[in-house]
Amino acid sequence: MTVCGAMLWIAGCAQSSATSSQSPLADMSMSPPSPDPRIGLKAGLMNTAGQAAWNMHLESNSAPSEKFVGVTSSDLAFIGHYAIQGNYNGYQVWDISNPAAPTLTTSYFCPASQSDVSVYKNLLFVSAEAPTARLDCGAGGVADTVSKERIRGVRIFDATDIAHPKYLANVQTCRGSHTHTVVHDPNDAENVYIYISGTSAIRSPSELPGCIASPEDPNTALFRIEVIKIPLAHPERAAIVSSPRIFADDNGKPLVGVASHAPPASDTGAAGRAGRAGGAAGGRAGAPGAPARPNLPRGTLTQCHDITVYPAIGLAGGACAGMGLLLDIKDVAHPRRIAQYSDSNFSFWHSATFSNDGSKVLFSDEWGGGSAAYCRATDPKEWGADAIFTIENGKLNFKSYYKMPAAQTPFENCVAHNGSLIPIPGRDIMVQSWYQGGISVFEWTDPSHPREIAFFDRGPNDSTRLAGGGFWSSYWYNGVIVGSDEKRGLDVFTLRPSAFISQNELDAAKSVVMTFLNVQDQPRLVWPATFALSRAYLDQLARDGGQTPERISAARAALVSAEKLSGQARKDALDALAKQLHGEAQTAKDAPKAHKLAFSVGDLAKL
Repeated sequence: MTVCGAMLWIAGCAQSSATSSQSPLADMSMSPPSPDPRIGLKAGLMNTAGQAAWNMHLESNSAPSEKFVGVTSSDLAFIGHYAIQGNYNGYQVWDISNPAAPTLTTSYFCPASQSDVSVYKNLLFVSAEAPTARLDCGAGGVADTVSKERIRGVRIFDATDIAHPKYLANVQTCRGSHTHTVVHDPNDAENVYIYISGTSAIRSPSELPGCIASPEDPNTALFRIEVIKIPLAHPERAAIVSSPRIFADDNGKPLVGVASHAPPASDTGAAGRAGRAGGAAGGRAGAPGAPARPNLPRGTLTQCHDITVYPAIGLAGGACAGMGLLLDIKDVAHPRRIAQYSDSNFSFWHSATFSNDGSKVLFSDEWGGGSAAYCRATDPKEWGADAIFTIENGKLNFKSYYKMPAAQTPFENCVAHNGSLIPIPGRDIMVQSWYQGGISVFEWTDPSHPREIAFFDRGPNDSTRLAGGGFWSSYWYNGVIVGSDEKRGLDVFTLRPSAFISQNELDAAKSVVMTFLNVQDQPRLVWPATFALSRAYLDQLARDGGQTPERISAARAALVSAEKLSGQARKDALDALAKQLHGEAQTAKDAPKAHKLAFSVGDLAKL
């Protein structure tokens, strides 16, 4: 076996777009590789850069199409076997049915910023915030300070024929759409909703009536988000239906958080100030002629950067620049704030992810706005990291921080960014982007002790200067991890079995098949009854010492025997095993997990 076939492979071993199909051997060590192979990687754009991976494998890299080369790629959404990749010049649609060789289905040139994308049934939504974005998707921008040719809001496309999407309509907003969140209402089958997170300066009312900048005016566009309602039968009738003031207290006064941390001493020069400004601003580009930003106390909340909704539990996590918010969304059109948290270690609350059972939530901090090198050896591990909370009686209870652990160079922009849960049953495991810090897979089942269990990284884009790039988003979708690299295009990865994740756990994760996915509209993960699911629980009990080795061995043998049977004989064997396992769970060290095993076997008997 060559070095390229080992679980740990580094610079020069793997080539994209046509990566090696050879499957690395599983690494069954519980210790991360030492020295960390991410440190000292060769610089280079595209696949001339060095690469390092642990417990995951790069299947392919697909370069951007012609009109998107050199332009920042942004977020991802998924439908069927397609990945839709936003880009400041529009979006690209990739067929990822063959992870080793994705193909470009279409590219839609429509400049804006950030062009965040999401889908619902046959509809595709794209954010527009840049003051240069045109309603007609044309190039050249908008020169006038007030213009009816400008769009700052959300574009709506009919993607029934995804190779030929049709631009249907748009909804204009006062602050544009930096990001947006599709929200499906479990009680409303006729409509879908969008929460708009606008971060720009407020538009002139001469361009869009009703856009008021003054914080003293009760109708100000500050301190609120917009909720858009889209009738599924007539999406062209989409309109704003409410503007909840989630940044104000019960008396209408704006929330003010604690002052966030200052840049480290090494960043007191111009470059450091620019990076800090990026973190504070979060990409808030004002339109020409827009009113000046109001003079408010430092830490005053006026915006959300992003909102993750979890309709199955009726909650949302608002990553709102200076604070993390917990929202009640049971009335989808009228979300309301029920808790907030401020942290001096956080510079810019960026995004949120719930645990599948809804008992925990993780917020990320985009310190530096994604444009600065903040994963250096000298940077605090609490800054530009994730903060993990339990949700107790509707309140946020802080537990710990997690930050990608490998020190990066001063030439690599690096900070926490977008990620998603991986559907490993009974555990909270997440994949997350860190720009040029690469991709980190980590477990936070124990919210006080998160740990990294897999990674992928490339060397800097440039070896002589800070050149922005790296992974904007990394999401699990139907058995693969898809990464949107700002400059290098689309990457597809697979996880490898390891000491941390067994093949049975991976097979159980792959059994969760989605017809579409917007990560910010978080779905509840439900596992179908499979022998892999039951064996995954057995693997977890064995790994964590949750049941005695003798009982685990006997249960494994019983599952093998039952699987060889069919019809009533299989059902009877599985029913008997489930009853036995429930009895044994009473004295198991991890009784809840042992009962999950028993229930999963009982579900197999019902097939």
